[in-house]
Amino acid sequence: MGDKKQITFIMNPKSGVLDKQQIRKWVERTLNQDVFEPTFFQTEYAGHASEIAAHAVGKNTSAVVAIGGDGTINEIARSLVHTQTALGIIPCGSGNGLARHLQIPLDPRKAIDIINGQVIEDIDYGLINDTPFFCTCGVGFDALVSLQFSRAGKRGPLTYLEKTLSESLKYHPETYELEMDGSTSRYKAFLIACGNASQYGNNAYITPQATLDDGLLDVTILEPFTILDVPALAYQLFHKTINQNSRIKTFRCQKLKIHRNKPGVVHFDGDPVIMGADIEVKIVKKELRVIVPKNAGRDTPNVFQRAQDYINGLKQLNKIYLQKMSEEWKEREMLWFWRNDENHIGR
Repeated sequence: MGDKKQITFIMNPKSGVLDKQQIRKWVERTLNQDVFEPTFFQTEYAGHASEIAAHAVGKNTSAVVAIGGDGTINEIARSLVHTQTALGIIPCGSGNGLARHLQIPLDPRKAIDIINGQVIEDIDYGLINDTPFFCTCGVGFDALVSLQFSRAGKRGPLTYLEKTLSESLKYHPETYELEMDGSTSRYKAFLIACGNASQYGNNAYITPQATLDDGLLDVTILEPFTILDVPALAYQLFHKTINQNSRIKTFRCQKLKIHRNKPGVVHFDGDPVIMGADIEVKIVKKELRVIVPKNAGRDTPNVFQRAQDYINGLKQLNKIYLQKMSEEWKEREMLWFWRNDENHIGR
């Protein structure tokens, strides 16, 4: 027993829709018990996963495995950076951006097999005003949506998409001043996304060329657009080609300073937080150890999955826009009757 590797599993009961106790049973049944000695914990409050992971590092634990989404992974990973304890992932969140980028299977039983394989890579992580992130961070519209999503009664990709589309109809782009490599530029932008990994989650590639080990931030600026641009943007977002859109500006850097007119919401790994008017984003190179699939291609979901994500998105998009148009026509109809009634009374 003394020769076994200590491995800690941290379950977030609130993430996603999968039964965490069932996943625990699968772990106990599938994990290589000749190699690993597992310990299980369940988070009880925000920040709890970070505390459990830090305690595990102090005991020289071989790996800490997140059973949850990108928010849970963020909490755990921030305690593992610059240590020898590796991060394992059994994805159970709404987006699973980091797991998808690393090609970790969404089927928990297959994800456990990856842990048994013990293949470890060193990856970069990012800092936004000294707060660690591992997938993406940003300001503007997507940060606002993450705030709305965090307040929603239910979770899941359709809830996220619904919040995205409903907010997009009333959002006003802001002007930002960006400083990098000694030069300063001003942009009026719908959003500015900084990627360590290539996607938000659900195969929505906001920084499609990003890699986890190049020591660089991939930055995507979405400039103001019209409703006519939405279908192309949606298609390109899910097909890893959004950087080809004329409304998009992209670049790479090690450090980016963002200046905006006032404090407001930002997001990191899908979680919203209020930060000041001045924001600094930077990359820390190869300081997180992660258990990954053996010989897996990085972030290349199959064509069927990408098509299904896109079709589901368009269905929801169509439903919400039809609803909004119906509401708008009802308002116009009521205004027309009111005006005609007013004219009739005037006669």
